[in-house]
Amino acid sequence: MFDNLSDRLGGVFDKLKGRGSLKEQDVRDAMREVRVALLEADVALPVARRFIDAVTEKAVGSEVLKSVTPGQQVVKIVHDELVAMLTGEGDEVGAGEELNFNATPPVVIMMVGLQGSGKTTTTAKLGKLIRERHGKKAMMASLDVNRPAAQEQLKVLGEQVDVATLPIVEGQQPVDIARRAMGAAKLQNFDVLLLDTAGRLHVDEALMAEMKAVSQVSEPTEVLLVVDSLTGQDAVNVAQSFSGEVPLTGVVLTRMDGDARGGAALSMRAVTGKPIKFAGTGEKLDAIETFRPASVADRILGMGDVVSLVEKAAATIKEEEAAQLAENFEKGKFDLNDLRMQLKQMQNMGGLGMLAGMMPGMKKAKQALAASNMDDKVLVHMDAIIGSMTHKERANPNLLNAKRKKRVAAGSGTDVQTVNKLLKMHQEMSKAMKQLKKMGGLKGLAAMFGAGGPGGGGMPPGMGSKMPGGLPGMGGSGGGLPPGFPGLGGPKKK
Repeated sequence: MFDNLSDRLGGVFDKLKGRGSLKEQDVRDAMREVRVALLEADVALPVARRFIDAVTEKAVGSEVLKSVTPGQQVVKIVHDELVAMLTGEGDEVGAGEELNFNATPPVVIMMVGLQGSGKTTTTAKLGKLIRERHGKKAMMASLDVNRPAAQEQLKVLGEQVDVATLPIVEGQQPVDIARRAMGAAKLQNFDVLLLDTAGRLHVDEALMAEMKAVSQVSEPTEVLLVVDSLTGQDAVNVAQSFSGEVPLTGVVLTRMDGDARGGAALSMRAVTGKPIKFAGTGEKLDAIETFRPASVADRILGMGDVVSLVEKAAATIKEEEAAQLAENFEKGKFDLNDLRMQLKQMQNMGGLGMLAGMMPGMKKAKQALAASNMDDKVLVHMDAIIGSMTHKERANPNLLNAKRKKRVAAGSGTDVQTVNKLLKMHQEMSKAMKQLKKMGGLKGLAAMFGAGGPGGGGMPPGMGSKMPGGLPGMGGSGGGLPPGFPGLGGPKKK
């Protein structure tokens, strides 16, 4: 979502960091370019102006201009101001805002927003997250009697995420549905009640009055405004309209995985004063994550997002698989079964592009992957090659002679050259694992990187056991995937 803004800012800061010393005019010229980049990204003009003024005031100080690395200092100031803009006053700096469950059950969470913003899907996503992450018993109720089959849609989604839904009563109106939902939630001892209201145009006075009536009946602890990131600059106007009618407690941005310019996210907190609590990152019902201002600032400035990466790994990688891989790494053992397991882990975590975008220093690698028109079908092809081997061949790749390679290529729909490239990749990763053993295994690697958490320059706690171990070993000499493998960046060898 922030790719264009990130590229523009990256170009500005590369110029600054390429100079040994900076003058005040250099900083002001750079800030002028940053302001243009923010405005092109649909950031609200007052927000962009305040941001630039705050950064410029700090960046032209003598402690910055006379420092050994003035370019780096300016980048740090911009990062800190981005976090401050996304966090707001009185909040824990850079931390994500969670749901408030501090109320007498059932805690009511009311979802509001425009038509087509993704409220119903987001309601189901939150229901799943509340059940799995917080271990609470949740029920969902659809109050949308205007859109055809809206109530049926929530019922189907509830079955998919294993969250209860209020039975549908034909002809019942939203306020009455809200009362019935409250009664049912209390009788059945539900911890949380999610109310999915009808989508509305913010100029529709009748629907806005209905929304206020539902709010008065249910007395929600949370009122979350669901906003489509693709709405752009108008998203801020939408948020202001809704906040004037109901007591909003937070915002959920959907389609954060799309090609929106990102200005809505950067402006929302500063204009409305309400925190962005969650971000929808895809169509799947688990594609929602806590919105962390510090992580977003890191992504915009090309610093990766290690916290979200580790959290995603913890959610997708099975404990027993992680333990088995860790044990193999400690022994310096890495066969094709281990490689296949890691390929599946990478797919579950969102694929190569998602991982490259979250890893610090991998921005250029992500751009190289995009330039090569690579997609995650490559991981499927690699899995197919390994799947065409026998158990003995996977455990001992040295058994693969020319005849066996032809059989594997035919079984996977590839050619012998592609099989050889996969084996070469495995060989390099195997060497890396043996070197890791000499360094003292995972503990030695952690010691080399430092024991600090994110932001401290070291490996995050638990990352050694949770991260797919193949990622460090897939670097080769350039830190990327092996050149020559179809679609994995780098030219094919002729």
